[in-house]
Amino acid sequence: MKALFDEFRRSLKRPESEEWVDLYIYRPLGFLVVKAVYRTNITPNQLSLFSMALGVLAGACFGLGRPGGLSVAALLLFLSIIVDCSDGQLARLKQSGTPLGRLIDGLADYVVGAAIYLGLAVGFGHDLKQILLWWLLIAAAAASNSFHSLVFDYYRNRYLDAVNGPVASGGDELATFREELDLARKQKGTMFRRLFLRTYIGYSLIQKRLTPGRPKSRAPRPASAEDFLKKNRGALRLWSLLGSSTQGTILIVAALVGRLDIYFWGMIVVRNVLAVVMFVVQNRIDRALAAEPAS
Repeated sequence: MKALFDEFRRSLKRPESEEWVDLYIYRPLGFLVVKAVYRTNITPNQLSLFSMALGVLAGACFGLGRPGGLSVAALLLFLSIIVDCSDGQLARLKQSGTPLGRLIDGLADYVVGAAIYLGLAVGFGHDLKQILLWWLLIAAAAASNSFHSLVFDYYRNRYLDAVNGPVASGGDELATFREELDLARKQKGTMFRRLFLRTYIGYSLIQKRLTPGRPKSRAPRPASAEDFLKKNRGALRLWSLLGSSTQGTILIVAALVGRLDIYFWGMIVVRNVLAVVMFVVQNRIDRALAAEPAS
């Protein structure tokens, strides 16, 4: 049992960088998927694409606009999140992760998000008197979700950079992707690779514009890496409440109880208030770290 638990721990990122719902619900279930496919030829990228297919089907069920469709959509979205967690776990255990795999995983998340919101718009926008309000709510929730995921991703990667070096999405890797894009432009038959590379580069640039930037580094330079981790560990746990799995879980619960208004209130009001509070808290942490002498 201890060996199994140790293997599960190795399949995770730093536990404090995981969303709570991932750490206690989706990652354990994703680990079961990993154990089922570990000795097969199934790759992490294939799991990413399967997760995307499940999420798109969930969006289609939302598009039916029926109570039964909501329940099926919730189940499919639940399975999609589990499989989405399992692809990274499989890659870490097999040590087969690649930059392209991270691109596919990230792109799949955005495809699923688009499918979900499109399904909600189609399925529940029938009342002409309220259709404009409904679509405005969906647009606001979609924009909030995208922003929340982007900001959490930024601070999680910044934290992991401090732990492992700038490997998550820092400037060095961005330069590498730009070099790969230049190389891909000179080659034939690489349309999808160029698309993935452009998507990642564009995402990274938007991320830098929408988060508190540092001219030459992703994080303030504290007296020690341990000090940085200590001061940011608690903040990152709160940032994780803005992650995509938490957002999906809120939608799943709202769909199962037939109260989509819970989801919209949670996305547009509660989580945006949390984001504002966290920006204030994070700014104070970063200022305190920047004021410390570098070691």
